Amino acid sequence: MPSNQPAFRELRRHLEQVIVGQPRLLDRLMICLLTGGHLLLEGPPGLAKTTAVNTLASGVHASFQRIQFTPDLMPGDLTGSDVFDPREGAFRFVPGPLFHEIVLADEINRAPPKVQSALLEAMAEHQVTVGGTTRRLPDLFVVMATQNPLEQSGTYPLPEAQLDRFLLHTVLDYPTSEEELEILRRDRSRHYGSDADDFESPLQPGTVLAARREVAEVHVEDVIERYVVALVGATRRLGEIDPGWADYLVAGASPRASIALLRAASALAYLQERDYVTPDDVLAVAPDVLRHRLVPGYAAAAAQVSVDAMVRRILDTVPVP
Repeated sequence: MPSNQPAFRELRRHLEQVIVGQPRLLDRLMICLLTGGHLLLEGPPGLAKTTAVNTLASGVHASFQRIQFTPDLMPGDLTGSDVFDPREGAFRFVPGPLFHEIVLADEINRAPPKVQSALLEAMAEHQVTVGGTTRRLPDLFVVMATQNPLEQSGTYPLPEAQLDRFLLHTVLDYPTSEEELEILRRDRSRHYGSDADDFESPLQPGTVLAARREVAEVHVEDVIERYVVALVGATRRLGEIDPGWADYLVAGASPRASIALLRAASALAYLQERDYVTPDDVLAVAPDVLRHRLVPGYAAAAAQVSVDAMVRRILDTVPVP
C-alpha cells in the first residue's frame, strides 16, 4: 500500500463528519486534490459546496481563498497588480487571491470573458502574467469552482477552452429526506462542538504532492488504456453508436479527455486503496470527465437529447473489458 493512502482515508472520514451525504462531491474533491486537476461544481445554493472545499483545504493545511465572481470583477482582482509605493518610489507587485493553494471560484459563470481569460492562464499554466512579468502559482494550486445553471439570469457560458481545463464537472442534487433530517439535527447541536472540530490531520501540502506521485504510479493495464481511448473516441463518432444522433454533437472530446479520464480513474483506485485501475473506476468518473467536453448542436436541443444522455449511451454501448 502506498505510504500516504491511510492519511487520505482519515481525511475522507473527516469530510463525512462535516458534510452530510454528498458522497460524489467528496469523491470528486479528493480526486482533484490527488491529481492537481480543477473541479467544476454545478447545483443549487445550500448544498455545502463552500463548506466542503474549505474543510478539504483545512484538512491538508493548505492556504484557501474564496473569490466571489461578479459581473464587475476585473482580471487584476484575481491576479493582483503592480502598485506604486511612494516610500520606495517604485512599483511593487501585490499578489491577488489566485496565489493560494486551493481557490474556490464561487459562481464562476457570472464574470465577463476578460476575467475568464486571466483565470484560464492560471488553470492551464499554473502562472499569471501581470505587467509583462510571469509569476508561478503554488505547486498545490487547484481551482474548485461553482457554477449556476445557465438558465439563471446574469450568467455567461464558459468558453470551451476553459471548460476543457476542468478535470471534472460534477452536477449536484438535493439531499434525501433522511440526509436533510441529519443536517437539521447537526445544525441544532453545532454550538456544542463536535469531534470533527478536533480533527488533527497529518496531511500537509508536501504530503499531497507526494501522493500525486503515488497516484501516477497506480498500475494501468493495456486493456484499460484502450478502453479509455475507445470511450473518448466514441464521442467523435456518435453516429456509429446511433445513426439518428450523427449530428447531435458539434465537437467531441479531445485527447485531453483521455488523459483526464485515466488520471481520475487512477485517483479513484488510490482512494479505494488499490494499486491498479479497474473498468469500474473508469465508468464511475467518465460522466464527470466527459460532460463538459462535448459541444451539442441544435439538432440535439430540438430532439431534447441532453449531453448526459449521450454519455450514458456511449458508456452502455462501448464494450467493457
